[in-house]
Amino acid sequence: MNINRSLKKKIPIIIVLALFIAVFGFLTKINAHEQDLLLNSESVILIDQTSGDILYQKNSSKQMYPASITKIISGILAIEDGDLNEDVTISQEATEVIGTSVYLLEEEEVPLRDLVKGMLINSGNDASYAIAEHLAGGEEAFAEKMNELVQEDIGVDNTNFVNPHGLFDEEQYTTAEDMARITQYAMENETFKDIVGMNEYEWESEGWETTIHNHHQLVRQHDEITGVKNGYVQKSGYTLVTTASHEDEQIDLVAVTLDSPSANHAYSDTEALINYGFENYETNEIQRGELIEDHDGQEYKVEENLYFTTEVDEDWTTQVDENGELKIKNEDDLVILEKPLRTVAEIEGEGDPKESQIAMGASELPNEDDSYTFLLISLIILTILALFTTFTVRKRRKRDRFFR
Repeated sequence: MNINRSLKKKIPIIIVLALFIAVFGFLTKINAHEQDLLLNSESVILIDQTSGDILYQKNSSKQMYPASITKIISGILAIEDGDLNEDVTISQEATEVIGTSVYLLEEEEVPLRDLVKGMLINSGNDASYAIAEHLAGGEEAFAEKMNELVQEDIGVDNTNFVNPHGLFDEEQYTTAEDMARITQYAMENETFKDIVGMNEYEWESEGWETTIHNHHQLVRQHDEITGVKNGYVQKSGYTLVTTASHEDEQIDLVAVTLDSPSANHAYSDTEALINYGFENYETNEIQRGELIEDHDGQEYKVEENLYFTTEVDEDWTTQVDENGELKIKNEDDLVILEKPLRTVAEIEGEGDPKESQIAMGASELPNEDDSYTFLLISLIILTILALFTTFTVRKRRKRDRFFR
């Protein structure tokens, strides 16, 4: 009898401990990958290049100085706005820009295409200045075009440029996430993608004839690395933006590391991020034209390819609610993509399907913050209830003993 009574007293405590162990075990599981990544860079991010989903991040919204990864946006702007076959006349000012150079000479004429390659492959600051002069009349006007592109077309708002090459300026800043979005946008352009993926290029100009080698070491060392740019100035530390694709893996990646203490740290952090992405995630697709039914049998049509990221071999489900909202959920019942759909009748009645845009990077994957918060709150509530039960039982027993 005494044993039973003692056991009953401990039941609430046992329940609390069991719940704590269960919740702690689950949280350890969902954060296991993050605990394995011991990175040295101040700010990092890894995203799925196709879906834009965030796979890993650390201080990714912290304002940082970009250094020469600035040339990513200069390069895509030159490709989109310029005629790459047009010759550019080099000014004296372009030849006097400090830092890494492709040794341009005053008054020589160089095709814009070669200047873009000299800027992106060999990080030529003189080439960057010449491009800015040619397309906008100078650095200041070109920087305005850079900011317009990133803010209005790409849709990032924590970045500001004042020059095309990345030489230090307190007013030139970005974030790891913004650089990942900018790179995701740039890599959709095949010309840009081909240039940043080059191991080397035969450079021929009046002032310099040589083979220039890609300054991004991993591009030269690994076939799965497809680009894009490294950078360094003292006040920014070592910066690195990398894209990766592998024929055996079902995902393309963008990794950004900012303010690394050394070039080796930047590269090792990047390799860790790329390996993490390849080993743990894959991109999924729902193709345009696919029909999905709601609970009442109403048919909805996917009007544009939808991409989203899950863990490797993870099951996912689709569901359309009464408002026509498509929700894709993972195994933990977390929503990883939401998209409004229209019924087949609405689309056919309109005639031409309405163009539907996918918001790039609209979600983080997996969305563990919500589950963590929910579990933590649940644990606190259950602990309070258990302690309240213990207090109530003891109080009742004291009262029983008093009236005996």
